[in-house]
Amino acid sequence: MAYRSLRQCIDDLERHRHLVRVAQPVDPHLELAAIQRRLYAAGGPAVLFERVHGSPFPAVSNLYGTMERGRFIFRDTLARVRQAIELRADPVAALRRPWRYLSAPLTGLRSLPMRVSGGPVLAHRTTVSQLPGIVSWPRDGGPFITLPQVLTRRPGGRGIMDSNLGMYRVQLAGNDYERDVEVGLHYQIHRGIGVHHAAARDRSEPLRVSVFVGGPPAHAFAAVMPMPEGMSELVMAGMLAGRRFRWAEVDGHVVSTDADFCLVGRIDPTRTKPEGPFGDHLGYYSLVHDFPVMEVEAVYHREGAIWPFTVVGRPPQEDTTFGALIHELTAPMVPVEIPGLVAMHAVDAAGVHPLMLALGSERYVPYRPRQPQELLTLANAILGFNQASLAKYLVIAAHEDEPALALHDEAAFLRHVLRRFDPRRDLHFHTRTTIDTLDYSGTGLNAGSKLVIAAAGEIVRELGTETPADLPLPEGFGPVRLVMPGVLAVQGPEWDGSGEAVAAGLGAALEGSALHGLDTRWPLVVLCDDADMVARSLANFLWVTFTRSNPAHDVHGVGAFVEHKHWGCHGAVIVDARSKAHHAPALEEDPEVTRRVEALAGPGGPLHGLF
Repeated sequence: MAYRSLRQCIDDLERHRHLVRVAQPVDPHLELAAIQRRLYAAGGPAVLFERVHGSPFPAVSNLYGTMERGRFIFRDTLARVRQAIELRADPVAALRRPWRYLSAPLTGLRSLPMRVSGGPVLAHRTTVSQLPGIVSWPRDGGPFITLPQVLTRRPGGRGIMDSNLGMYRVQLAGNDYERDVEVGLHYQIHRGIGVHHAAARDRSEPLRVSVFVGGPPAHAFAAVMPMPEGMSELVMAGMLAGRRFRWAEVDGHVVSTDADFCLVGRIDPTRTKPEGPFGDHLGYYSLVHDFPVMEVEAVYHREGAIWPFTVVGRPPQEDTTFGALIHELTAPMVPVEIPGLVAMHAVDAAGVHPLMLALGSERYVPYRPRQPQELLTLANAILGFNQASLAKYLVIAAHEDEPALALHDEAAFLRHVLRRFDPRRDLHFHTRTTIDTLDYSGTGLNAGSKLVIAAAGEIVRELGTETPADLPLPEGFGPVRLVMPGVLAVQGPEWDGSGEAVAAGLGAALEGSALHGLDTRWPLVVLCDDADMVARSLANFLWVTFTRSNPAHDVHGVGAFVEHKHWGCHGAVIVDARSKAHHAPALEEDPEVTRRVEALAGPGGPLHGLF
């Protein structure tokens, strides 16, 4: 359905029993976020909170809370968008199946952004402090917009098609921001807005910024889409919405006229202020760092404006639905962008960027026993490709060894790799490089390392399904728990700064044990703070192992060696995933807020039956 506004979408969801209303006032400080986390976890409906303390505007959450609802919202457009992306990936497909792609050219033309003279969002003006000041986690530095659409145009560019629409963090208050005058922007250096920022700095001119909130749900979705080269997010917004993106220029700023709210202002590209902390998608806080400041010139809103929000935190959260829908749409582009790559999958449970799984072709002429060769070329291409470049651990396997292997079955994929990889040969480190800005496992902001683990060829070991007996653990280690076939969690002493010595000591102690040798049945050991917690679920194992380790510092092994600058080991690989002093704190709810929300959901409460 071509929604003209967020209100129209909400009414449609309500008619089809995808949305309920809550009339009782709710507190935007921690309470709304705690409710949303429970709504999502329970697969609950979208909820319109009609009264928000401290703001005249209602708020809505969990719009994209289930795949069913995501597909329902875009039910009339997903197929057409998928066809357009398929055609871009393989233009010859139109010759092979012309009837399938007859409408594709018209879909693109009908989705070009449309300039208009005015629109609903310009009906009223307000101030930043009147917006719903939603704070998600106890240590957050202030309220944030969690579903923003941030638009910039390239300085010196040629119009609206030379713009970038992205979902970047916007802090509305707190820290040293001047009330109602300044908001903070957080974005990574390689994103489109970062390129525009650099261009503005080079030209010694301010960068105009527009922040849209609300509007047709397709606009927020388009803002998080990893777009193919040369395709505009505004065109994607029009394609997903089934209606062209309408915009006006007001005092030199781009305004999305169908949005519910629009904040416009300027960034001095030489000026920063502290931004954060903020509970982020790795499941930890991103800490306080200097980031650009937007000087707010105006805040517009439409009549009956509604504030959409979500919660960012340890996956799965609502953005998991975004990721799943994006994968469905963009999968055809993968083998085109990187020839030989069959598929790749950023693991949501591991915080997305810390762990990437991939399947590729291993087609190099096998003059010697089959081993990773082409896979290593593909791995380098992946680590230079769009947002995949943020991957910290990349595990890649040869598609030919098990053609039916599915990347989204993480347990099956890891079993496949653990049975085949050779730790003497198949571990390839990238040291002193960039990692995700939000990942604090490294040596500083944006600084850390990467590890490629490649697997191709015959099975070299069977995996243990029971905890090995009588492991010679050093004093202070244990218990040991089986996480999954071939993987052990070993509880270690609290981290005291001597991480390498402790983990290396564990590796040395295990030489000559059942964890030594290429054929060891337990090729991966996770050194952790709580072995029972890590072994409790696959999600816990993935989250702890890959968010709490920096490969070059925290990967060790049984029988470790360095040969011609290549690191390897003769037995199990040991990942030191203990919490360390330089890590950011993990996200935890305020106990009092938890009790209050659970009371609201009790019998007779306004949230009873929702989760």
